[in-house]
Amino acid sequence: MAANIFHKKEFSEAYQAGMIEDSPKIKNLVLSYLEKKNEKPFQLAVDVGCGTGRSTQALAPYFQKVIGIDVSESQLNVARKCTSHNNIYYQIAQAEELPLEDASVDLINAGLAAHWFNPEKFVQEAARVLKHGGCLALHSFSLEYEIQYKEKSEELTAVFNEACETIWEFNRKVVGEMKAMYPELFRAIPFADKQRISSICEVFLLTVPEILSFLQAICLYKEFLEQDKDKATAFLQDLEKRFLDILGESACDDSLEFHVHYFCILASKP
Repeated sequence: MAANIFHKKEFSEAYQAGMIEDSPKIKNLVLSYLEKKNEKPFQLAVDVGCGTGRSTQALAPYFQKVIGIDVSESQLNVARKCTSHNNIYYQIAQAEELPLEDASVDLINAGLAAHWFNPEKFVQEAARVLKHGGCLALHSFSLEYEIQYKEKSEELTAVFNEACETIWEFNRKVVGEMKAMYPELFRAIPFADKQRISSICEVFLLTVPEILSFLQAICLYKEFLEQDKDKATAFLQDLEKRFLDILGESACDDSLEFHVHYFCILASKP
């Protein structure tokens, strides 16, 4: 199971090293939505499926306390090492069984994680712990990537997305949920006030090695690596060669525009 990869130290380190940074546009969208539904100061945010704490740290300046929750001790060990804010606390727990009091949370956030949750159980638990006027934010990228670099953009994008399709074969269900922008989760949310926002584009400047590190930070690539190490290693080497054949060796360290398309589900408890 791909989800078991999250418990392994090697993956947690690769994830922290290679995963692209959190989307600033998503963070601003979530905070703006919360400000419309609730009054400051915001006391408690809970980052569910927090992984190595990227979203958790981004939320810390806006709340009196932030709790990062994950099922993986390996992920949380990395999060603790990388966290500098003194108002962040990490805890092992299931998304469907949050160790929180009823009506105690201003914001429940889940970034790049909710596709692993049980939709019905998770949203019921979110409804239990959210305050009245509290908000739920679920977001991820939608697996649509573009690489732009001079006149070579179309070719680079085609090569990268072809490589992604090979990796997506390791869990088509999860990939389908992300591409369709979490339809099961959206339907399961019991609040009338809910919306789904798509086509939120962020552009990251990445070199070819950094793009390859991003692929290695995706759990489905790690699943590939565990099933057939030689084939997965050769796959990455071949992808690098194809990039450099297009760009030329001299452009290996040039920054390419890596376009990532996000979506976000927002809901508010009445």
